[in-house]
Amino acid sequence: MSEQDTTTEEHHLRLRHLRPSDYPDIKHIMDAVYPDLGGAWTRKQFSAQISRFAEGQICIEDNGRVVAGAISMIVDYDRYGDRHKYDDIIGNGYLTNHDPNGDVLYGVDIFVDPEYRGIRLGRRLYDARKELCRSLNLRAIVAGGRMPGYREHAEAMKPEEYIDRVRRRELYDPILSFQFANDFHVRRVITAYLPEDQDSGAFATLLQWDNIFYENERTSLIGGRKSTVRVGTVQWQMRRVTNFEDLMSNIEFFVDAMAGYNCDFILFPELFNAPLLAQFNQEDPAEAMRGLAQYTTEIADAMSRMAVSYNINIIAGSMPVYEDNALYNVAYLCRRDGTMDNHFKLHATPDERFYWGVQGGDALKAFDTDVGRIGILVCYDVEFPEACRLLADQGMEILFVPFWTDTKNAYLRVRRCAQARAIENECYVAITGSVGNLPRVENIEIQYSQAAVFSPSDFAFPHDGIVSESTPNTEMTLVVDLDMDKLTQLRAEGSVQNARDRRLDLYRVQWLDD
Repeated sequence: MSEQDTTTEEHHLRLRHLRPSDYPDIKHIMDAVYPDLGGAWTRKQFSAQISRFAEGQICIEDNGRVVAGAISMIVDYDRYGDRHKYDDIIGNGYLTNHDPNGDVLYGVDIFVDPEYRGIRLGRRLYDARKELCRSLNLRAIVAGGRMPGYREHAEAMKPEEYIDRVRRRELYDPILSFQFANDFHVRRVITAYLPEDQDSGAFATLLQWDNIFYENERTSLIGGRKSTVRVGTVQWQMRRVTNFEDLMSNIEFFVDAMAGYNCDFILFPELFNAPLLAQFNQEDPAEAMRGLAQYTTEIADAMSRMAVSYNINIIAGSMPVYEDNALYNVAYLCRRDGTMDNHFKLHATPDERFYWGVQGGDALKAFDTDVGRIGILVCYDVEFPEACRLLADQGMEILFVPFWTDTKNAYLRVRRCAQARAIENECYVAITGSVGNLPRVENIEIQYSQAAVFSPSDFAFPHDGIVSESTPNTEMTLVVDLDMDKLTQLRAEGSVQNARDRRLDLYRVQWLDD
């Protein structure tokens, strides 16, 4: 067949499972690919492979003719270990060691008709194997890999150096380079894996691709990890209230509404209880804020009861806390199991310090919830990338940022930084603030907000990294579903991998008390 005959315009490619009737095509390909390694499987071996594990035998046909194939089996890998021999593990081609209850998909062989090289059929077969590995919940794909280019360099370097140089693209190997390009890593060098492989000097690479979605134990029908987390945010209208009961009624209204949408989380803004400030002396804003702090424990306890009653995790924006003669700005996490945690805002703004005497907290941690690990940073905190980096290092997947801003430029500082944190740390970030105004309340008169939820920036996510956003300066809710599996896949296979590629040999972020 000429090169002109194999142009993609004339192809009709189809990925499917192998059938016993495909043997003539398989024999033709393998005899052409392995003239020095014994050629094709026998018909009996080929039939046994299909009989034992039909799902693992995959091919690509073109206009009815098989032009590429991949042979696989499942093994209990601990039975064989890293020093196994090829013929031993594959049962001399009959796959007698195939174990449906094993934990690893073992790559027995993969081959492409020489006339079809250059159109990436091998990559399609590798992708099909990965999908099979995921669907069967196997922890990895393992294979022994030839390195036929090593023969030219055997006198000058050891196999380990050759492999490293191929990995760094200083050398090219027709098989090993392809396997690196398909996300396999080399576990070790095997000697005498395939003794007749003279081009590889009888060496082989033990290759592995890890299934990032592997579940070590069967997922529980109740209480298992959720792949989709629903988040609701409240863009809160600042309005005068006549008493504490009015405020709690407004809070419960939104909790009830978000619970009705089966949200896992509801996020309130920073200082959402500020309407109660009107009860205190406005000639002394610092005294008024300390007066407001008298309500904080009562509000937090009431919202904790709501979290249990409505079966929703509540991030209670933030409220002032006055203890040991110091004023803090504190966010509360009220879990739906009845437990509570808090985050003391680390970075008080110049305005908070000047008018109210707010001090920054001195602790930071990620919080476990029934649907994943989260972080909370209050407003100004998100403008310091180190804080979010430390939370990400603790396994945080969703960051909640309640804020209060009075102008659009102040809001945009929070928004832009929140988007940056989502990209830098490969996580979701939800932000919300308050709108409206509070006449005759000193230093908290006007509000500007546009609630939003941000994602990392890659193909699996919205093109602009914005999952959803509210209408600016209007009281409303925002409800979004967050796909947590996309984060898992991004961190292992993304176009860029910020967490993995950080140069920890050059720099790091460390909490000083650690």
